[in-house]
Amino acid sequence: MATLILILVLPFFANSQESNLGNWLIYIGNKKINSKWNIHTEVQYRNYDAIGDLEQLLLRTGVGYNLSENNNNLLLGYGYILSENYLENTDTDKVAVNEHRVFQQFTTKQNIGAVKLSHRYRFEQRFVEEDFKMRLRYFLGVNIPLQYKKESFNPWYVSMYNEIFINTKPDVFDRNRMFAGLGYKVSNALRLELGYMNQFFENSGRDQVNVIAFVNF
Repeated sequence: MATLILILVLPFFANSQESNLGNWLIYIGNKKINSKWNIHTEVQYRNYDAIGDLEQLLLRTGVGYNLSENNNNLLLGYGYILSENYLENTDTDKVAVNEHRVFQQFTTKQNIGAVKLSHRYRFEQRFVEEDFKMRLRYFLGVNIPLQYKKESFNPWYVSMYNEIFINTKPDVFDRNRMFAGLGYKVSNALRLELGYMNQFFENSGRDQVNVIAFVNF
């Protein structure tokens, strides 16, 4: 499976310098403490190109509580984000921006036949250097199995999501992310996804290749 992902990703990497295509490497972990409590961990290494030109390093963790078994989860979390932003009118000089973030979120899941839906509502309080900002986010995710047998293990699936970000102060619209990719469920503890994401801002946009590992332990 790792070889397959490498074969699929390498063509994007080869063209990234010319196409301005970025790459995100993402790890998302969930530790189940008991039927009610869980610990969330997350690492994202975001690059302007294939790898080595850091755009952003994101570290996030939180403690969650299940309101019902596997379907409705409340979570309180903290994130640290290091951004390396290029200065205006230059492609060589960067400035480092540090952000500490507190967030609260509610996630609910549902099934429509074989299709799995996930809704996530998140409220963020962001301490960006000397500034304080707040932001609302809504995430809608869809997982569609490529083959479905009710009593069988179905490893391959299509993954899609859309997430919109809304600021509490002008300008209200912050960004929107759309993703589509191919997923492979290695086991109940591990699944991998490879896909394309477009991130749209008010006056610009950017394309990313995302490689994602989801781990439950």
